[in-house]
Amino acid sequence: MNRLYQKLLPYIEKNSAYDTALTLLSWDTETLAPPDAGALTAKAVGILSEEAYHVFVNDEVISLVEQLSTEKEIKTLSDTERSIVRHIKRTYDRLSHIPPEEYREYAEFCATAQQIYCHAKQTGNFSEYAPVLEKMIAYTKRFTAYRAKKGEKIYDLLLEEYEPGFTIKVLDPFFAHLKEELVPLIRKVCRHNDKIDKSYNYRSFPIGKQKKLCNFLAGYIGFDFNRGVISETEHPFTTGLHNHDVRITNHYYKNNLESAIFSVIHEGGHAIYEMGIADTLTQTPAAMITMGMHESQSRFYENLIGRSEAFWAPVYPKLQKMFGTTLSDVSLDQFIHGINKAEPSLIRTEADELTYSLHVMIRYELEKMIFNDECEVSELPKLWNQKYEEYLGVTPQNDTEGILQDIHWAMGSFGYFPSYALGTAIASQIYAFMEKKLPVEDLLRQGKLSEIREFLREHVHQYGSVYDANTLLVRMTGEEFNPDYYIDYLKEKYTRLYQL
Repeated sequence: MNRLYQKLLPYIEKNSAYDTALTLLSWDTETLAPPDAGALTAKAVGILSEEAYHVFVNDEVISLVEQLSTEKEIKTLSDTERSIVRHIKRTYDRLSHIPPEEYREYAEFCATAQQIYCHAKQTGNFSEYAPVLEKMIAYTKRFTAYRAKKGEKIYDLLLEEYEPGFTIKVLDPFFAHLKEELVPLIRKVCRHNDKIDKSYNYRSFPIGKQKKLCNFLAGYIGFDFNRGVISETEHPFTTGLHNHDVRITNHYYKNNLESAIFSVIHEGGHAIYEMGIADTLTQTPAAMITMGMHESQSRFYENLIGRSEAFWAPVYPKLQKMFGTTLSDVSLDQFIHGINKAEPSLIRTEADELTYSLHVMIRYELEKMIFNDECEVSELPKLWNQKYEEYLGVTPQNDTEGILQDIHWAMGSFGYFPSYALGTAIASQIYAFMEKKLPVEDLLRQGKLSEIREFLREHVHQYGSVYDANTLLVRMTGEEFNPDYYIDYLKEKYTRLYQL
């Protein structure tokens, strides 16, 4: 091992330890912590975050990184080691301009902001959350401006944190292409929605049985309960301490079975990705997977696998047996049509495949406005509602089903949303390639999902973020990101389902 790189290892291990502690506190806050724990826990988060800041933001680390980045030294490193050095440098560049005490204040604020957001969502009171959002935006603008070079757009820098290379210049034409191709198809499909009856989904499904079903489905697709757990929260999410401790959450509605089913398959896809990261990468900065590729795996399982007839053929009888007479009159064919029914709706996480990316596009456009100083926080609920009416033909009746439905901005995660649409498109590209190499439909009908999981582990999961999304796609498929696979998939699927 390179002598200079070896000197970095203690810093990498220490950073991982702080990250693990902070992740555990975040998980606990979202799942089990009592309501009154917030303020003191936030203080602990602030202190730990400041200590973590100093692990990579110090003279010795940046000196080692700069030496390892020279032409002479970089040749001696493996792809994994180069990636780790690159990630440490990115972290240093992002944080070193921020005064440590200010970073601590921000970390503490983030912890309390999420609690205020959750209360505001429950009560539907945007005015309670608005001052918090204003402060979060101000922090984000200030921190990003500290490192922005002349001519760089703040929003581009935020986007780069989640999916390098996918800036406004790339995303604007991507979303325009989706809008041009999918909106006419959505309108055509909606004219034939009376063909599909999914009223069965809103019958009464006991929560206890839903939890039992979701545990089965998680294990069925490959979630390893020896290395993971499932808990319950308001907004389902996945978090990983390392590849032997990955945690997912779900939310259950008594009168909406589909919600819990596809949440657990979606989050299970994320978890399978994190469990598949190579042991040499886990607990290093190169295990911080780019979010577009991360979302591609959750959307791959949720949609391309989880909404297919081949997946449900061996599973649906178990579902019927579990819920008895509630589903006894619903055939597999009706169920498949129901879980794929497309209609404009208000909630992104409940959206169908066909309309989903329009939900993401709305958030992308609003974030651009925020960071171009084109709107005030007080205007966001109205702008949100206007865009939903314009793009999807539906209008939120309250802020809980409108501007308050996502937690991301309360976490400071501006620039994340486009990753959902990118990941959805990448998933179709990966699936098209996989079909050339594996008999995917036959494997699904036989319940052999392990072969699909291992294929993804070999080509995607094990690499973490050693390679960016485009590089990984080229290594796997021989082709860079191409959204036409996604558009073609949707056109073929919905033309067939609706017999257009």
